[in-house]
Amino acid sequence: MHLTAEQIIPILDTCLQAEYFFHDTAKPARLLETLDDEDQAFIIDWVRRIASTNIELGFRFANMAPQVLARMDHALIEGWVLQAVGEYDCSGLRPALAALEDIDLFMSQGRERTAGCLFEDQVGVLSHFVQGLSGRGLKLAQARFSYTDSETIFLPGVIAHLSERRKNFQLYKANVAHLWAQTRFGTFWPGLATLIAGYPDPKRALTTFHALEVVRLDARINRELPGLYREMRMLRRAFNEPKPAEEWRNLTEPLTSSDATVWDSVALLPRASGISFLPAPTCYQGRLDPIAVDEILEKRIPREKALFRYSLKELAEEANQEQHETQNAPSFDVRIQPDDSLPEGLCIEITLDDRPVAPPDNVNKLITSIIQDFGEIPDEYLVPTGPGEYNPRDFAERNSDDVWSGSYHEEGAFIYNEWDYRRRHYRKNWCVVRETGVTPIYDDFVPRTLDKYSRLLIGIRKTFEALRDTDHRLKRQSFGDSVDIDAFVEAWSDAHTGRETDDRLFTRIHKEERDIAVMFMVDMSGSTKGWVNEAERESLVLLAEALELLGDRYAIYGFTGMSRKRCDIFRIKEFQEPYGREVKARISGILPGDYTRMGPAIRHLTEKLKESDARTKLLITLSDGRPEDYHRDYEGVYGIEDTRQALLEAHRYGIHAFCITIDEEGADYLPRMYGVANYVVIHEVRKLPQKVAGIYRKLTTR
Repeated sequence: MHLTAEQIIPILDTCLQAEYFFHDTAKPARLLETLDDEDQAFIIDWVRRIASTNIELGFRFANMAPQVLARMDHALIEGWVLQAVGEYDCSGLRPALAALEDIDLFMSQGRERTAGCLFEDQVGVLSHFVQGLSGRGLKLAQARFSYTDSETIFLPGVIAHLSERRKNFQLYKANVAHLWAQTRFGTFWPGLATLIAGYPDPKRALTTFHALEVVRLDARINRELPGLYREMRMLRRAFNEPKPAEEWRNLTEPLTSSDATVWDSVALLPRASGISFLPAPTCYQGRLDPIAVDEILEKRIPREKALFRYSLKELAEEANQEQHETQNAPSFDVRIQPDDSLPEGLCIEITLDDRPVAPPDNVNKLITSIIQDFGEIPDEYLVPTGPGEYNPRDFAERNSDDVWSGSYHEEGAFIYNEWDYRRRHYRKNWCVVRETGVTPIYDDFVPRTLDKYSRLLIGIRKTFEALRDTDHRLKRQSFGDSVDIDAFVEAWSDAHTGRETDDRLFTRIHKEERDIAVMFMVDMSGSTKGWVNEAERESLVLLAEALELLGDRYAIYGFTGMSRKRCDIFRIKEFQEPYGREVKARISGILPGDYTRMGPAIRHLTEKLKESDARTKLLITLSDGRPEDYHRDYEGVYGIEDTRQALLEAHRYGIHAFCITIDEEGADYLPRMYGVANYVVIHEVRKLPQKVAGIYRKLTTR
């Protein structure tokens, strides 16, 4: 419906609060009257959204928008506005107004902002993509250009080389695939940087080696992921990349063989260096940085060697217990055979004194990573660690820079975006999170709790004992610890009737492990003072006792805060930390704090859960009320929508969220935040400790 100026004025008066800010809305109303219905609705909607952030920005936009419509379409205007609002969030009103008024600068970047793909928008999808590929787990991070250090794939903040956003996303995906292939198929090894440095012209040698590897890796991707490779070829055509010269194609033909390795590229490097014109770089190949890889290898190789040897020690101890034997010098061997039917493309068999042993998933991943670096398991890796030789925690500690990326407000603080539902966009770098430890209180709280719930604890322990890892005997295996009689009889019959026999004649024990990592996010706001705080602490004690028996990985963090600039996360128990005297004292030390700004806490703990390699990841919140903060801007719908968006972000990384609350009104807002089936309301505070263990059992067995 077309609006007249008289109809538009009261709308602008309301959203621009003309009664208090004394803006004359008649002029922009007359300008908006000249627009068609669609443009009118679009501009008025954005005036509302901008004014929810700042009235002056909204008023300036209302005056400028009609003339801007003559130069930009709706999508470009949206990008222009969001840039200005982002400036307001980060730098204040004056830079935001300058960004709004500098239309020419924005127009010069228009294609990049409309057709381009932003890393921050696509990182979730790309992370899922790279997680689905075989080989060592890789992280994604933003950088000025594309490359990998063999543990992280670095990508530019925006890709806008092509005219369509879909194609620019495909280019991101092709970048990821090619850089993954470098790590998966052995482009990097200890000594690559030294090899390149030994050439008279190291820069040209590196460029040539990279071009050779592009040929080899493209052939591997074509065989492994033919559908993706077709997209990559279409991208090359979109960039009008010239066909390599015949001399180059003839030289590199051996690299397209299925058994070609990086050493074939190395062997061709001297001849290839003599070619006058190398092929143009492909649109997705990025750069090679052997020095960055060497820095990572210097840390990874000793770490993985120690972890692998320690894992062998544990396997030997476990095998000896099962066989009721003592073993002074266990002899390990690793047999590796290609097997395209398996996710990693390799069949890995570990034998101890010629007896096969079944390594857990984390050891298989370790083997895969070592093979990617060396092409085999070196002999010195097959010697288990001796007593006191190695402590796994020496390699578990990480500097914060290894885990977190992005801007720091100050040392020890982390910056997160926050979702503004009125804008339908994020407030950039809006919340400041600081992580500290809970001050421990060494008292008798834990013993008193165990005594208080002693009968309940007996039942919990019995229930959780039944959930522990169980052993299953797998039949018809190619190797194993005993003969499968049924399979043997069938094979004997087949042999005597002239039919082909099956060599799967064994059975072996397979341990089904619970591979779960759960993060407990505990509300430490001021409203938990009294019974709620005590019930939360008692619940954590009972859960910890049960989980220690069950063997699930778990961490406990509390959260509270006051305003977006002081979002506090309290470390109670980390994943690798034992449940001992210190953790028990921290549980006792959980005290009520300030307010409940949930979004930043969820985003922070999501980052921690992302680091876990568990198959199942849970984020369980213990709370007593809806999201709120000292300033009213986080009350009501705003806080609920930001929390919901943070939970959606967690879900994109495979993290399942659940909320346990004692808020009687929880059913009014929790379905919007967590979903209909992902929360439970405990109507009596005192029953929380009795209920929480049962809820956890149901969550992890459904």
